[in-house]
Amino acid sequence: MEWILIFILGAAVGSFMNVLILRTPHDESISFPASHCMSCNTPLRAWHNIPILSWLFLRGKCSFCSAKISVQYPIIETLTGLIFLFTALKLGMNIQALGMAMVFTLLVALSVIDFRYKMVPDSINLSALTFAIFSVTSYSEFVIHFTNALLLAGGFTLLRFYLSYIIKKEAMGEADIMIAATMGAVLGIKLALVAVFISALLALPALLLTKGETEESQQLPFIPFLALATWIVLMFNTQITLYLETLYG
Repeated sequence: MEWILIFILGAAVGSFMNVLILRTPHDESISFPASHCMSCNTPLRAWHNIPILSWLFLRGKCSFCSAKISVQYPIIETLTGLIFLFTALKLGMNIQALGMAMVFTLLVALSVIDFRYKMVPDSINLSALTFAIFSVTSYSEFVIHFTNALLLAGGFTLLRFYLSYIIKKEAMGEADIMIAATMGAVLGIKLALVAVFISALLALPALLLTKGETEESQQLPFIPFLALATWIVLMFNTQITLYLETLYG
């Protein structure tokens, strides 16, 4: 029963993430106006906002004007529910697991916004970093998380300057540096570097598919790949650590 409640909590947070995804890129308030149909602007009833179930009961259509409701809503809610569930299974039912679940939930929102709008709101990015740093159970863990975040951010900043000088154009954005800091706080230095490598492998097929297209269409959003790789490494951190120890001693 407790695992079901954790999933429901995650799905409820995912419902709020949908609001962030929809409104933040347009600089709209996430509080006002209240939830409403995007087609007829009719305020939604309480039962219209039940995560996942409302979309299913309404068959993906507005109850007032029958306009289609994006499938993004139940997908995000289901995904965040699973994030909360698997994070609790991995880390236990504690404050650290809750914080880490929030980190990845925010990374999901960033990924969708990056994919749809080619932008990364600082408010969400910094929120993810803050949760990553403060998802601790002791002061010593806070110091470690904060230090790792600084080291990864500093390393990526230097890499940005070098690459930008070599290729004579901006190599990576400030948002990528903040994501790197979040990865450092969540995973530590070694595992964060593994996640960066995995993200490059994940992005390679997409890069090949965009080869030969216009310059604008070639601007592949990289944050979804960084977020997915970070999740993979966190879920399999024990196995990856053992492999690295076997490989390098």
